[in-house]
Amino acid sequence: MRKLFIVSALLMAATAAQAGVVVGGTRLIYPGDKKESSLTVSNSDDINYLIQTSIDSTDGARAPFLVTPPLFRLNAKQDNVLRVIYTGTNLPQDRESLYWLNVKSIPSTVKQQEQNTLQIAIKTRIKLIYRPAAINGKPEEVAKDLKWRRSGNALIVNNDTPYYMNFQSITLGGKKLPKIGYAAPKSETRFDIPANINSNTVAWKIINDYGNISKEWKTAF
Repeated sequence: MRKLFIVSALLMAATAAQAGVVVGGTRLIYPGDKKESSLTVSNSDDINYLIQTSIDSTDGARAPFLVTPPLFRLNAKQDNVLRVIYTGTNLPQDRESLYWLNVKSIPSTVKQQEQNTLQIAIKTRIKLIYRPAAINGKPEEVAKDLKWRRSGNALIVNNDTPYYMNFQSITLGGKKLPKIGYAAPKSETRFDIPANINSNTVAWKIINDYGNISKEWKTAF
């Protein structure tokens, strides 16, 4: 019985890794001149899911957004629309602000199998980026303006643009940095450089508003 439970749990985990609940985007851009923004959640699976939604800030403060519905049942082969509403709290108008939209999916279980299965909740976490109405254009239009320098074993990027720059890759001398993320607007961000990389030529690609990979830019410092 114990072996059966372990095997069932592993099978359930493998199934959950290929979860049927799909969020319709890798990020949600919230235009500052809109009352709300929306995102589709789809269930391509043959079972029902309980969906729980929430929004987090990057600093632990309360996020100035509501997401509805916060809790709902998503039946097999069905879709639903999440509505994100800005509550009006003052946010900087000269740069973007970053939050996290969480979608947790909990699969239903068949009663006669409950003793031999393990229920696993899958949490999808995507960027929610508030873009003030005063900001025109797209991140990829100014990504070339990023300024780079090296300080010891750190690569420093100065992002003087109003956009979050979400990097898909950063390379030095053709060698990819293993740990990258994003550069916040109007700030400097540091990335660790492995000891075996000594080049002073940096190249980078970003991920645009639609989740696609941009062209590559390159410069020397």
